[in-house]
Amino acid sequence: MAQSAYSHFAESFQTTLHREGAVQRRDRLLHWRQESAITKLERPTRLDRAHALGWRAKPGFVVARVRVRRGGQRKRAIIAGRRPKHKGIAKMVLAKSQQRIAEERAQKKFHNLEVLNSYWVGEDGHDRFYEVVLVDPSHPSILSDPKIRWIAAPEQKGRAFRGLTSAGKRGRGLWWKGKGAERFRPSRKANQRYVRRVQTKVIP
Repeated sequence: MAQSAYSHFAESFQTTLHREGAVQRRDRLLHWRQESAITKLERPTRLDRAHALGWRAKPGFVVARVRVRRGGQRKRAIIAGRRPKHKGIAKMVLAKSQQRIAEERAQKKFHNLEVLNSYWVGEDGHDRFYEVVLVDPSHPSILSDPKIRWIAAPEQKGRAFRGLTSAGKRGRGLWWKGKGAERFRPSRKANQRYVRRVQTKVIP
């Protein structure tokens, strides 16, 4: 069966992740490291993934590449007397994923746009790179499109900060599917409270 153009795009990107695409991957990451932390792009690097997440080649859509440092948080060492375990320097891991952090930074940079979604494009030993798809909710081409004009609703304001994107819902524990998926709503914390109540037989 004949493959679509997007299937070929996906395969060409996957080749850069293996040994045969090591040179291309190295040159690409070297160029990305020299750019600013948030770079506006003319077109997505992964065209198939961007299109699957809602990007369209029309006015009102913006793609930005965001560089996020890998690892946990860093803090300066405390010179005054403390026990090493109470210094709070190592093992400081955020509860949010780096993809959510990338979306929030893109939202702060383009404050008049709304984050639609994001996807991973590469990483090295120091940084991770994500491409964030943003939409202008006040653009006429967006307001006239019935497939995307929902993003102009007031309840979609600040989607990245409120965990309404795919990465945000995954971090909130709302991405489970299948049997018993309703138990994971409205949040992971609410589900834990429900489980504790069931274990203590508060709920019959």
